[in-house]
Amino acid sequence: MKWFFWLGIPVLSAAIAGVPAIAQEAAPQQMPPQGNSAPDYIPPPPPAGGPVVLEWTPPALAQLSAEAGVKSSFTLDRNMLAAAAGILPDTDAPTRQAINKIDGVSVHLLRFGASGIPNEAAVNAIRAAYHLRGWKHLVTSTNSGGPVHNGTTDVWMVMDGINVRGAVVLAETPKSITLVTVAGNLSPVDILHLRGHFGIPRFDDNGMKAER
Repeated sequence: MKWFFWLGIPVLSAAIAGVPAIAQEAAPQQMPPQGNSAPDYIPPPPPAGGPVVLEWTPPALAQLSAEAGVKSSFTLDRNMLAAAAGILPDTDAPTRQAINKIDGVSVHLLRFGASGIPNEAAVNAIRAAYHLRGWKHLVTSTNSGGPVHNGTTDVWMVMDGINVRGAVVLAETPKSITLVTVAGNLSPVDILHLRGHFGIPRFDDNGMKAER
């Protein structure tokens, strides 16, 4: 059972430093058709009623990844998530319940040098891609303290009618980008319980208000 503890320690850590032990090569990025630039490309919507595709990321992420000094990508399947939930203490039952609702998680972490993020337009293109896919933008949180210093966190919920099929969290700091995609039957409250795990930062929820 050594693998159980080896997996659980980095998975449940808020820091990504322990994650490379289970990191995988990033899935090939879906690029826009020839002649279309990433910021202008409108991605196809996910299949109606189908699962969230963990491997899909906005094309602009590949552009930023090419300029990042350090990058890490990994995906956790349901078995890994079940192992992570199993090592949580009984006092953290809400987080365990939230993890048990997840079918998979993919994380992309990009770190840049002293000059910071080289192309803010590409970051905005990532935000625009989820808007164009029709995913519900719940909160944009600016955090001036804690793990995310002077950063911005966006949360989208993937809706299928009244059902929630997953979520996306985009955390931007002056020198890093973290993009987390979660597939499963979740609620906004579940996302709050997942903060600090799987690369999801401890962002301010601001009441998880929907964008109007």
